[in-house]
Amino acid sequence: MPRSQKEGTTLQEARGLPLTLWTRVRCLCQDWKPRVASDDEIQLLRYKRIQDSPFLLASKENNVSALRKLLKCPSTNIFERGAVGETALHIAALYNNLEATLTLLEEAPNLVNEPMVSELYEGQTALHIAVLNQNLGLVQELMAAGADVCSPRATGTSFQLSDCGLFYYGEHILSFAACRGNKEIVQLLIENGANVRAQDCQGNTVLHNLVLQNSKTIACQIYDLILTYDKGDIGTSLEKMTNHRGLTPFKLAAVEGNAEMFRHLIKKRKLVLWSFGPVTSTLYDLQEIDSRGEDQSVLELVVSTRKRETRRILEVTPVKELAASKWKDFGRPYFCLLAALYLLYMSCFTACCIYRPLMPRPSPANSSRDITLLVQRPLKDSYVTFADKLRLVGELISVTGAAVILLLKIPDVLRFGAVNHFGRTVLGGPFHVIILGYACLVLGTLAMRLTGTPGEAVPLSMALVFGWCYVLYFARGFQMLGPFTIMIQKMLFGDILRFCGLMGVVIVGFAGAFYIIFHTEDPNQLGHFFSYPMAIFSTFELFLTLIDGPANYQVDLPLMYSLVYAAFAIFAALLMLNLIIAMMGDTHRQVATERDEIWRAQVVATTIMLERKLPLMFLPHAGVCGKDYGLGEQWYLR
Repeated sequence: MPRSQKEGTTLQEARGLPLTLWTRVRCLCQDWKPRVASDDEIQLLRYKRIQDSPFLLASKENNVSALRKLLKCPSTNIFERGAVGETALHIAALYNNLEATLTLLEEAPNLVNEPMVSELYEGQTALHIAVLNQNLGLVQELMAAGADVCSPRATGTSFQLSDCGLFYYGEHILSFAACRGNKEIVQLLIENGANVRAQDCQGNTVLHNLVLQNSKTIACQIYDLILTYDKGDIGTSLEKMTNHRGLTPFKLAAVEGNAEMFRHLIKKRKLVLWSFGPVTSTLYDLQEIDSRGEDQSVLELVVSTRKRETRRILEVTPVKELAASKWKDFGRPYFCLLAALYLLYMSCFTACCIYRPLMPRPSPANSSRDITLLVQRPLKDSYVTFADKLRLVGELISVTGAAVILLLKIPDVLRFGAVNHFGRTVLGGPFHVIILGYACLVLGTLAMRLTGTPGEAVPLSMALVFGWCYVLYFARGFQMLGPFTIMIQKMLFGDILRFCGLMGVVIVGFAGAFYIIFHTEDPNQLGHFFSYPMAIFSTFELFLTLIDGPANYQVDLPLMYSLVYAAFAIFAALLMLNLIIAMMGDTHRQVATERDEIWRAQVVATTIMLERKLPLMFLPHAGVCGKDYGLGEQWYLR
């Protein structure tokens, strides 16, 4: 046996190394006589994955002897990286290899703050990994070796807040430790200089990140722990710091529907005045909750968010009591008054439409199919008699009302955004589309009247439909009817829209079949299918069972008609119509289970709408002023 091979076997047995790893180490670190590796092979070896790299593999397997030998080799690159941009120190920390970590820190101290460089894990240091693994000993060793606890930021795509992300712990090391819920590591990091006020790329502090975690109880405990280290002598309190969305941790808990964290923060803010047996007098701080004088209050954020979990915040004291108090004090009275005014306004507009200025048609009809008798009167002849002038007053009221509607709705669209404002059913989204369409149609009719353009019956008829349909919006003021408006919206813009797509395909297909079947027949005997558009309309009527099979049974019908009609009857009448009934039934059950939540959200949304539109001098202030209890200008709910 050759001497070199014998020595290799002896050393392998002595050190307990795998033969492949030990062979690679000797290839790089000794004068390997039988064969010298080429430059290309060495370069390829450096950039292979961990299992193909002796240096990275030794770190993974906690092989201290191999690491020391490799670190003494001049050909070893201590900054060698794996497939995702990790160094040997990252790998040692990932596998909790304390001995390998100590060896690397001793022999290659420059690795201690070296970040990963791949897109997935960019910026992550070994200390990030040790904190994630909750390895207190490893954290202490890294910090003793000079690991930076403030500056490193894990900005890779794996750490960003997104719907497809596995987790979100922020970017800073302290935030990682807090979200993992290890108190000892959190305290150790803060005592060694970690910045509790550090913000990530979204402006979230460590408190914001805690609100976003699934472990609610542990997050509440770490939240209180971190607040004990916030001295509050740098200006704004840590709890008052906002992220880039303008949300404090308290508001973020409401937006995310984190009811447990929200209750915890409410409990920290309340003041107990006195207790007498089972009775307790408590003051709840309304700051950030009340929508009065607050741009982004908890009430407004909750009703403008799409998450269903967010509506649970409306069940929490004092939010529930505050919403009920506002609705009782001014929400319901003003809303009922607004409904009465709108009904009077629509009655006025309807009268103006019914008695619009018309005159006999000056020229005779061109054909027997033209049955028009009256046409629009010219503008100069439209306001002559007393009745015309009375109608003019109603028309001015109608136009003024349409202009006011536009002026009131446009700021709401700019405030909430078009998608959120028109898409949120709780905010009355589809009804906003209807009332804006009504206002535009009325103003369009005004333009046609002033310019003498004929055809104003078209916008007027559509405006009447839109205007009276908007009356359903005021059903939200009644607890029995409010959820039904949501149900109508969901069915109309959800179930029926999807069903219309399926129905259109069926009608087009069968209408073409019917037209082809009767294409060669006498149209005077089978008039329902004399043209393709008429065939589509007749098939639509058949689909909705408005008419029976439109065939003349006094003549010989094609055999294919019976087959196609039988297939259509089974597919349309039995399958499709029962499908829409089932879809609407599911929507009904869903809304029924959320009935109370929907009602409360509608009440809050309506109250906030009135509060934004009406002068504050007409609105009573909810709660009591803190002056009465020596607590300053802040308002409280008792």
